[in-house]
Amino acid sequence: MQEIWEQKHIVFFDGECGVCNFWVQWILERDKKNQFMFASLQSDFGQKFLSERKLETKQFNTLYLWKPHQYYLVKSKAVLKIASLLGGIYKTLVIGKLIPTFISDKVYDKISENRMKLSAQKCFLPDQQQKKKFIEV
Repeated sequence: MQEIWEQKHIVFFDGECGVCNFWVQWILERDKKNQFMFASLQSDFGQKFLSERKLETKQFNTLYLWKPHQYYLVKSKAVLKIASLLGGIYKTLVIGKLIPTFISDKVYDKISENRMKLSAQKCFLPDQQQKKKFIEV
């Protein structure tokens, strides 16, 4: 299993957030190149990722995108990279790189603060094929 996820981009998300689960499903549906895998920040795998980087392990309001042995990105930088990797029309969102990170992260933080109000807590149930893209589901 390890060699599989080491070749992918891993999206770490809040597994208890309806908005986060919506976006995981959105990425899954558009990941035509099979380049993403997913792990909740609350999972053992997610907690290990956070601990190894001395990141907050009790707050789950930040999205992380990790390419093992290369980089990890947070918040708006992670969102822009995901869009770029999805390609097609989503790649046009790279124009967001023109906005300074401290501003785009402020917008990200504002959405994150209100995410529980934005979406009902819906449990996303992946199909059998999609389940293969989750680490420690």
